[in-house]
Amino acid sequence: MTTENQNPVPEEQVGVAEDVNVATQEPATQEVVAEQTQPAEEAAVQEESVSFEDEEAASAAEAPEFTLENDEINEESGEEVSSRIADSVADLAAMSKSEVVDYFANLLETKPVQSMRYDVEAVKVAFYKHHRADVEAARKAFVEQGGVAEDFHPEVDAQEVRLKEYFGVYRTRREEYMASLESLKEENLKVKLQIIEELKELISSNETMNHTFQTFRDLQQRWKETGVVPQANVKEIWETYNLHVENFYNYIKINKELRDLDLKRNYEAKVQLCEAAEALAEESSIVAAFRKLQDLHEQWREIGPVATEYKESIWERFKEASSRINRAHQEYFEGIKEEQKRNLDLKTELCVKAEELTTQVITTRKEWNKASEKLIEIQKVWKTIGFAPRKDNAKIYERFRAACDKFFEIKRSFYEGIKTEMDNNLQLKVEICEAAEALKDSEQWKKTSDELIALQKRWKEIGPVARKHSDAVWKRFRAACDHFFARKAAHFSSVDAEYAENLAAKKALLEEIEGASLNGGGFEVIKEYQRRWNEIGFVPIKEKDALQKRYKAAIDRLFAELRSGEKERNAKRFRNKVGAMKGNTGRLRTERDRLYNKVKQLESDIATLENNIGFFAHSKGAEALIKDVQNKIEKAKQEMAETIEKINVIDRQQQEE
Repeated sequence: MTTENQNPVPEEQVGVAEDVNVATQEPATQEVVAEQTQPAEEAAVQEESVSFEDEEAASAAEAPEFTLENDEINEESGEEVSSRIADSVADLAAMSKSEVVDYFANLLETKPVQSMRYDVEAVKVAFYKHHRADVEAARKAFVEQGGVAEDFHPEVDAQEVRLKEYFGVYRTRREEYMASLESLKEENLKVKLQIIEELKELISSNETMNHTFQTFRDLQQRWKETGVVPQANVKEIWETYNLHVENFYNYIKINKELRDLDLKRNYEAKVQLCEAAEALAEESSIVAAFRKLQDLHEQWREIGPVATEYKESIWERFKEASSRINRAHQEYFEGIKEEQKRNLDLKTELCVKAEELTTQVITTRKEWNKASEKLIEIQKVWKTIGFAPRKDNAKIYERFRAACDKFFEIKRSFYEGIKTEMDNNLQLKVEICEAAEALKDSEQWKKTSDELIALQKRWKEIGPVARKHSDAVWKRFRAACDHFFARKAAHFSSVDAEYAENLAAKKALLEEIEGASLNGGGFEVIKEYQRRWNEIGFVPIKEKDALQKRYKAAIDRLFAELRSGEKERNAKRFRNKVGAMKGNTGRLRTERDRLYNKVKQLESDIATLENNIGFFAHSKGAEALIKDVQNKIEKAKQEMAETIEKINVIDRQQQEE
């Protein structure tokens, strides 16, 4: 069965609203005449008491023609980016527009393209501060000479054309550099793969031990001198390299003195890295400390193994120093994010307040002056609030500016003539009457009810019309709505019996589902139950929620049964996989190492998540955040338990061998 809605909409929700007072919805005619005869200069209110030139310049500098792919600025915090740009803009403040563009041209000739990003951003902002000031001055002069502000179109700025041409050159060079950088990473990857192959060959080499060890040292040096590889390959290639370095030490019988000397050098180098990492705690900038820590980790990877007795302790020392910096870095950016989120909330509240001013029905000059003072006060408060998150900062400012512009536009329109507005309101209400009359004989009950409710809402949002038309247009609209809802009430009085039949059918199907078992049937069985349920029509509204809750519980039970069977099948597949490796000690060991590393990673993830719960204690919406983290912890623990069981399967296989 198919109907327009699950249940009939109660009549009290769809009837014409009774709070429209026909007799008082229009303003007094004498008041309108008085407002229209007031001099325009008395109605004017100063609109530019708060300067937003910095925000306007920054907004213009983010126009589509200035976008860049892989823009590193977008990956940093708004405060840090804006601070660095502001320093550069201050250096350009004394320059004219043409001098700023000339400065940009000189940058292109003298500075590497990869180190120009913040300079370029500063150039754009500095240029558009001048450019927008010139445009506003030209607009003002145009109006003072008798022109209409809306008819003003600024002339093409030759310096802006130059700026965009130079930016095009910069963008092209930057894209070429990024492309070459990726190509270089690919070449580095090939070199490192070749070094790994040569490491493998050393194990079977027939050369003398001294020669073999020297070759090994040369390969290590070549590895260090080779640059970075694509990010996607970093972890895998390092693990492979480290594995073969360990193989070299473990399987090649090296002269003990040479080996001990090498291990000693490695130990001393790693001690220095530990000291450097520990010193980062005194670094004034946590961002700089974090970046330096990444370099230290790169160096750590390049250093070979140390003696077994120092291996664990030296790594724990380095890891502890790293953890301190990582925690401080995370706390720093969490703090910035929270502050920026608060700023966004505050600015959103100001936007709402500004937007509310644009929706007020203001009918006197006194009310307009009072509203204008409120908006200027809102603008002053806006200037005292810091940055919102970078992805939202421009959007929230555009929203605020749009609200301010709309307010003053409405204000200007008010003084252009109230009579015109009333005539327009009458036309809008006549159109709504026509729309309602076109719907009054419809039998699409739900769709038409929603459309008439929307028309009623639009009606209430439209301003007043002249008193001589008010009563007639209202009665016309009311009659069309009443006609439809009377027909609808008659129709739905006959559908109760059909809903009762649907209720009985759904209850019978529920009993079948609740007593069902998949018996290996899988997802298709569940889909068939869902299809049959959806084909049954609507039920009485008072039964709907309880019935749906019962249905959901029954389906969830079948899905749980399905997931349980899948888990057992996965375990069986793994046991078969391990059985196929019987006799292949190397493959079993590799698989076990992989699973062991996964367990260690999961342990680390769980520890991090449990630590993070403490950070949410005082944050807004902490309860939801903590619940989400706890779910992640539980999921990780379950995955770790399954992984440990796989390790046990491998261990049992090895014991049998």
